[in-house]
Amino acid sequence: MDRLMCLHAQTGSEPIEVLVNGVPALRLPAGAGSQSVTVHEFLQNGSNRISLVVAPPLAQAVAAPDAPPQPRLATRATQAQARLVLLRQGKSLADEAVRVLAEVSWAVEEGTSFDAPTAVHRDLELPVAFPRWRWLDAPVLTPGPQDRHAVLAALQRMAFDLSRGNPDSLLAACALRLEEVDQAYQRPTGHGAAALREQVQQLWKDGVLATLQPPTADTLLLRAVAGGRLLECLHPVGTPALASQNDDAKIGNVAWPLRLTLIEGKVYVLR
Repeated sequence: MDRLMCLHAQTGSEPIEVLVNGVPALRLPAGAGSQSVTVHEFLQNGSNRISLVVAPPLAQAVAAPDAPPQPRLATRATQAQARLVLLRQGKSLADEAVRVLAEVSWAVEEGTSFDAPTAVHRDLELPVAFPRWRWLDAPVLTPGPQDRHAVLAALQRMAFDLSRGNPDSLLAACALRLEEVDQAYQRPTGHGAAALREQVQQLWKDGVLATLQPPTADTLLLRAVAGGRLLECLHPVGTPALASQNDDAKIGNVAWPLRLTLIEGKVYVLR
């Protein structure tokens, strides 16, 4: 693939989250500077939306998604920005040939009040030749107790297996996602699955997965994204539910964001 579509976000003194077509693609804490990710698997032919959310709610607020925004006073002037760009493989964002496809920005002056969270959107049309991703046609979910039970059981199995260096349950749940990501970046079929298996085995050898604890009913939060078609699995602190918790910086940590659907009680990770 010669060209890549990347999402580049930057922020000052406020945390931000950037969503592509309603799916979280990037999250930055306050003062984090900037970060970029490729986003082919979140885009579709035709209408697309980039959303910049400033001061996104804490994960605990997922249980009350209709809570009204609260006023916040800016103690300093700050701004945030997200850009969807097209660049050649191997080139940097500073390259003169980088093409900006869409940009959404926000700014506030010192001493000014603003709503937290605040969302700014930018709609754009893209003539892309991607397949129609499965998550776009997933059913809208209203998860009940049985659905939560199914998701929790699946995540606990993945965490248990991963802590022992076994990626099979994660690979099985992510099979459709891995297949579509291979298509999105024109990689050989099976490339993503092989890379994930190799990553897990290396992390286990390095001791990174030893602290990966299975989520519990008290620590698993399910956030509806993509218009309710996917459920994002989160820890109460806002991190992915499937993540290691090493205190030793030399060992490091790993987290697997999971956005899934449920069909006949079975979990399918689609993003």
